[in-house]
Amino acid sequence: MARKVKHEDHVNHEAWAIPYGDLITLLLAFFVVMYAVSSINEGKMRVLSDAMVVAFGGPPRALQPIDIGDHSPRRAMREQSVDLMSITRPIPHPAGIQADLPMSRLPPQRPTEPQVDPQLAELGAEIERKLAELVAEGSVRVHRGKDWLEIEIKADILFPSGSSDLTWPARSIIAEISGVLAEFAYPLRIEGHTDNLPIATTRFPSNWELSAARAGSVVHMLRGGGVAPERMTLAGFGPYRPVDGNDTAEGRNRNRRVTIIVLGDDSVLVPRVGERS
Repeated sequence: MARKVKHEDHVNHEAWAIPYGDLITLLLAFFVVMYAVSSINEGKMRVLSDAMVVAFGGPPRALQPIDIGDHSPRRAMREQSVDLMSITRPIPHPAGIQADLPMSRLPPQRPTEPQVDPQLAELGAEIERKLAELVAEGSVRVHRGKDWLEIEIKADILFPSGSSDLTWPARSIIAEISGVLAEFAYPLRIEGHTDNLPIATTRFPSNWELSAARAGSVVHMLRGGGVAPERMTLAGFGPYRPVDGNDTAEGRNRNRRVTIIVLGDDSVLVPRVGERS
């Protein structure tokens, strides 16, 4: 009996090509899907997403209407041109202005004038009436602002030179002012000012002490005239806030002063003289 010859099995050296071909196919499919996703519009993407959600048993999640119309660049340009036309459409003119009137010929809009506190205006007018003679000769000045009123009194009619003691005529002046101020509830700031001529005495080592002492004398006099003390503060500025030059006797006389500032609002800062309009 003839012996059956056993054939040797041949080793397949190309077996790697099968998984490699599968990998290339999967990569090709992946890139095709990616390309399809990148070129699809938002509406179709939402349709696909909602279809998959419904297929797996859930309700659609799109809260906005699905737009599956034409999204070509030409349509987008048409829609943009329509939007621009709606923006540039002429706006109806308000009543009272002619439509054919050029904008350059329209009357200018005037800013609204700030309203001055009527009680402050009344207070200032009353001070000027009470001290009309001193106002006429320039010894007393009344400066007005929107939320403040300043009564400026020359120190020469209130105090002797180098002193903080009020003269008898000065007491009658302050009494007139306190009689008016006592009727209002506005906060007050009393300021003392001097010229730049130095002073060095036992009582007043400098003009700072002199100006503060003069303001204090006026505060005490106002309190005696019925002005509540909690309404008042005082400050002494010495020669450092002049309203005129100190190179002449007239300028120094103007700088020696006491000012009573009535504040319509205690947060208001009164501008310095020279900054007022």
